Amino acid sequence: MTRADWLLEPGERGNPATRLDRRRPDGAAWSRGNHVRPLVHGAVYFAELLAAVRAMGPGDLLLFTDWRGDPDERLDGPGTEIGSVLCRAAERGVVVKGLLWRSHLDGLHFSQEENLRFGAEIARAGGECLLDMRVRPGGSHHQKLVVLRHRGRPELDVAYVGGIDLCHNRNDDASHRGDRQSLPLAAAYGPHPPWHDVQLALRGPVVGDVEAVFRERWEDPAPLSRSPLTRLRELAHREDVSADRLPAQTPDPQVCGAHTVQLLRTYPNRLLRGYPFAPDGERSIARGYTKALRRARALIYLEDQYLWSPRVMESFARALARHPGLRLIGVVPSVPEQAGRLTLPMNLIGRIKALDALRRAGGDRVAVYGPENVAGTPVYVHAKVCVIDDVWASVGSDNINLRSWTHDSELGCAVYDGCPDPRAPADPGGLGDGARAFARELRLELMREHVEAGAADELCDPVAAFDAFAESAAVLDAWHAGGRRGPRPPGRLRRYVPPDLAVTRRMLAAPLHHVLVDPDGRPLGMRLRRRF
Repeated sequence: MTRADWLLEPGERGNPATRLDRRRPDGAAWSRGNHVRPLVHGAVYFAELLAAVRAMGPGDLLLFTDWRGDPDERLDGPGTEIGSVLCRAAERGVVVKGLLWRSHLDGLHFSQEENLRFGAEIARAGGECLLDMRVRPGGSHHQKLVVLRHRGRPELDVAYVGGIDLCHNRNDDASHRGDRQSLPLAAAYGPHPPWHDVQLALRGPVVGDVEAVFRERWEDPAPLSRSPLTRLRELAHREDVSADRLPAQTPDPQVCGAHTVQLLRTYPNRLLRGYPFAPDGERSIARGYTKALRRARALIYLEDQYLWSPRVMESFARALARHPGLRLIGVVPSVPEQAGRLTLPMNLIGRIKALDALRRAGGDRVAVYGPENVAGTPVYVHAKVCVIDDVWASVGSDNINLRSWTHDSELGCAVYDGCPDPRAPADPGGLGDGARAFARELRLELMREHVEAGAADELCDPVAAFDAFAESAAVLDAWHAGGRRGPRPPGRLRRYVPPDLAVTRRMLAAPLHHVLVDPDGRPLGMRLRRRF
């Protein structure tokens, strides 16, 4: 089997308007010869990003997009605030360009004021950061990318793509004591919520693809916002509302590894005036998952912030129903981010319905866990990771929910390693693929943290890994049930037991649930009723 069996071929993206699939002379819909490294946890990513930005000089190019930006978030201690780091880069002559989602109001648990302040700081230093509200009603720009291009030094070029925003809460490490610069979550997470997240460092030709994603949004001629109130504020505050021209894109970096990377995206079919690079939207994240899931035979390993929506679960459920040897492990937050009278049930309903669909299809071959730190505080899982049969791996900004597959802008990386892993069990999926080194090592790195297993061999085989997770969680659950007497056992996983759906629904007024919101917490009138 080849990469074409796992990745979307030209035409399968469903968006002929994008330049992504027209960038290479051979017409390939992916880039070969890359080197991809997972950066697990914000502290690892932030330290590397800080060093890379500090090494940039005059004429270099720094591009970034974000859902939320807190300019005072420290990358690696005092004096490393992300706003200051980017401003100093602009003052050195680095061309700094950013796209921040303008955001809904802070009073609705969003980040409008922080994003405005971030953009203003960069502008004063000579950079340019646009506040982008070119979304469907109720939607957001959720992509998180950074591109660093170096004039005359292309061997240093790198792009970062994943789930980690440049903001508070994200700077945590494997100890999961939380970011000292914290935003409040549900009370169960404490004053400094422990945070689990993943970003990718990409080198090679794929850097040019990530830059092309940024350029498509930057060059969109539509107004940054259609709101009359926002337009008046822009005029009153003299905000930058038009994008300056970017320097011409330089040739892609040279081949430097064995990884094939395909960029997958979500864009909605924006009302009134579509995106010029996606006039009818793009669903390549949904399409990419659907194609890869058709080949799943041994193990689907997920880490996800939500794991919501029966519609999104259909592809996973079909895979489980078709193949009786297929197992699924999910690692999710054990407590929703918001636990208010309305927000908690809305969160729980989406999760319960999704898990019910999976368990009807897979029974006890489906296991879902929530991690905690050594103090017993739940860890908030913000990662968006999927590994299928140790062959196909996806890391990005996209969650397993309807918003990420239809409504918000998202960016993910599907990685197929050109090198089979000779240490892996032969062909776990039974399709002649054989485990690939990148996918397998990503899964093992994440699993070892959760079960505190070091380099334990039992995690290598998918069936043994499924059983090892179950055993680890059972021991820890029993220790908690016994009053935490004696030494704490190794492992950080608790089995996730969702509340009863009927009880959860009674927490909401029935008319409110059925009329105003869907399981993704979005007003039904804004829900996009379109197949992937």
